[in-house]
Formats: sequence, C-alpha cells, structure tokens
Amino acid sequence: MSLLVAVAALAFLMFVAYRGFSVILFAPIAALLAVLLTDPSGVPTVYTGLFMDKMVGFVKLYFPIFLLGAVFGKVIELSGFARSIVSGVIRILGPQRAMLSIVLVGAILTYGGVSLFVVVFAVYPFAAEMFRQSDIPKRLIPGTIALGAFTFTMDSLPGTPQIQNIIPTTFFQTTTYAAGWLGIIGSVFILAAGLSYLEWQRKRAVTAGEGYGTSHTQEPEISDEVKLPSPWLAILPLVVVFAMNKLFTSLIPEAFGPTNTVKLAGLADPLVTETGKVVAIWAVEAALILGILTVVALAFQTMRTRFVGGTQAAVAGSLLASMNTASEYGFGAVMAALPGFLVIKQALRAIPNPLVNEAVTVTSLAGITGSASGGLSIALAAMATQFLTAANAAGISPQVLHRVASMASGGMDTLPHNGAVITLLAVTGLTHRQSYRDIFAITCIKTLAVFFIIAVFYITHIV
Repeated sequence: MSLLVAVAALAFLMFVAYRGFSVILFAPIAALLAVLLTDPSGVPTVYTGLFMDKMVGFVKLYFPIFLLGAVFGKVIELSGFARSIVSGVIRILGPQRAMLSIVLVGAILTYGGVSLFVVVFAVYPFAAEMFRQSDIPKRLIPGTIALGAFTFTMDSLPGTPQIQNIIPTTFFQTTTYAAGWLGIIGSVFILAAGLSYLEWQRKRAVTAGEGYGTSHTQEPEISDEVKLPSPWLAILPLVVVFAMNKLFTSLIPEAFGPTNTVKLAGLADPLVTETGKVVAIWAVEAALILGILTVVALAFQTMRTRFVGGTQAAVAGSLLASMNTASEYGFGAVMAALPGFLVIKQALRAIPNPLVNEAVTVTSLAGITGSASGGLSIALAAMATQFLTAANAAGISPQVLHRVASMASGGMDTLPHNGAVITLLAVTGLTHRQSYRDIFAITCIKTLAVFFIIAVFYITHIV
C-alpha cells in the first residue's frame, strides 16, 4: 500500500504537469495527499517543517542563478547580440549546412550562459529561413534546436553554467568542471549521433520528395534593415562568462579557505559557510554578473528603451522557473521521507553498480516530473548520500557521480509534458504529432550517452 501511495503521488504530479497545471500549486498538493494517506496527523507538520523548509532551501541556493541567468539572456537578446551570433555562424558555415549551423548556434548560446528558452526564440527565425531555402522539412526544426540547446551544452560539457550542471555541486562538493574528460567524450557522442540522425531524416525526406512544406503557422519574418553588431563583439559577453567562471572556480577556494566566517555587529553568532558547497554557485553568479555588465557597457544605447521592461520580464520568468523547480524539490523531500519511497530505494539498490543506479534514478525522476532540474533535485535530495556511500566503497570519485547525475537529468526529461518541449513546439508552430518523434530520438541519444560514458569510465578510468 505504501508503495502504491508513492507511485500514485508521482503519477499525479506527472499528469498535472502534462496537462499544463502549475507545479507550484500541485507539487505540495500531491505531496500532502501522500502524507494524508500515510499519516493524516502529520500533514501540517510535514508541510511546514519539511516541504517548505526544503523549498526555501532550494530558493536560497539557486534563485540568484535563475535570476542572473534570465537577465543575462534577456540583455543578450535585447542588445541584438544573440541575433548577431546566429547570423555570424550561418555566414561562416553557409546555408547549405543549415542543420549544423543551427545546432552550433544553440550550443554556443547555451554554453555561454543563455537560457534555453531565450535560445529557442533567438534561433527559430533563422532556422525557419535556412530550412526553407534548403527545402528541408520544417518538422525537423524542433529536433535540430533541441540537439543544440537541450543536450550536451546543458549538462555534459564541463563548465556549462546551466542549472543542471550546478545542482550536483552542492551534494557532491564538486565544481562545474567535474569529470571534464567524461563530459567532453559524452558531448562528442551526443553531437555525432544527433547530427547523424538528423541527416538521415533529411535524406529520407529528400527521397520521399518532402520539402519545407506549405500552410505552416508561426512563420517568422527577418528584416535585413536592422544593423547588427559584429559577431566578434556579440560573443564577447559569452567568453567573459566562461572565462570568469573558470577563474572564480579556482580563486574562491584560495580566497575564502575551507570555511568562511563573517562577524557582524548586529548578529549574536557569526555567519559560517562551507566554501566547498557553494564555490560553483558563487563562481557562476559572479561570472554572470560580469557578463551582464559587459553587455550593458557594450550595447546600452541599443537596448536602453527596452531595458526596464526586458529585465522586469526576465525577473518574472526567473521567479516562475525557480519556484517551479523548488516546489518539485520540496515534493521530492516529502516523498523521500515516506515509507513507500523507502521501498523504491530498496528496489533500486538491486542495481549493484552505483553509477548505473544513479543514472536510472535521476533520468526516471526527470522523466516523471518533465524537468531535468526538478528530477535531479528530487533524486539527489533523496539519495545523494546513498550514491556517495556506494561510490566511495567502489573507489569512484564524486566528480564522476556529478557528471553522470547531470547528464542523466537531461535524458528522459524531454518527454511530451516537458515545459521546454511545449515551448519549442509552440514557438515553431508545430505539434507533437508533427515533430515530437525527432525530439524523442534526440532524447534517446542523450539518455544512451550517459551509459556510454559510464562504460568509458570503467574501461579507461578517465575522469
């Protein structure tokens, strides 16, 4: 019965997310219904002492990253830098390499710290124009954008400032550069396999006489009258974020030591922070701040009339995104405390290999919640200690745990109810029936890549 309660709560949350209901509203409802069926008297205490405590703890750690990432993406968009980067890459590679161009543009923007959602809006107009000129079916655009923005630069490449690469740092006391070689190998696998799949689909379409198609909706118009900044200037803020993230990751532990203690006159007790748990967060925050300032310094005149409205929209978006994930984190903490989840944990222990265990757990929960960060948070909140204990016993570095968890979160998360998938299809004017098959293929490649790097690790012991 306890197992049924846990599974029902997870299924309920997945269903409401798929139907488009607010996770902020329904995550606590799902969690507390499970508590009600387990111990009715514990509902108010669990809500206040566990759900809210974990939810607030998540916001405390990660909200600045959501906020700064959203603002950085918005100023990159308002300044025209995103469009300049897109047009520059297309100019270098040529319109005949439409798919490769769109994948690389998405990769450059996300690896530079731009939100996935901003990338979708920035890249789609150019993708539509290039696919039309090359007579490639429009239905392949979502899969192409997904490969560039939702896969290897989101959680595989070392140093990526996306939240999926940051969350594991607080559980394993690693940095965003953890297991760099495994991340690079996994990225090459995803890129090669993904491009091969898309090219295969393009050739099949050519053989079948299928072109771009007609009667499409959401067809963009690109005006050539707007003067864009130089792509080399536009890419500078992305380089600043990447370089400063790397620099601060090295400098912060040296500057603050293992623990940082601050004594303020108005506080009875000093503030003490374990630097190892927050170094990755502090480094990314500082890098994003410098990236934002770089854009403002270079292009304030271009975006000054829209700066206030744009940043307000970015703040609103970051609040929604962070609260969605925080609610899922609180939900995961409640589920982990229930007897039914203990049965699930016990069953997962039947998987003897700690890395495979972690990969299956994370990608399953990411798929259920439809959120990479949400599933990752739930899994690590419930089982990070178990993963670490098993890994230590097997002589596996926490860095490998970090990279496997991060990559696994971006695997099955892109099921049909995933928010990024729904946004991508809405922006491109396509439906699940038309384009989800290709997104799912990329999802399968991404999931397979996790187990590929696990095999590489055991064969070579490279980290």
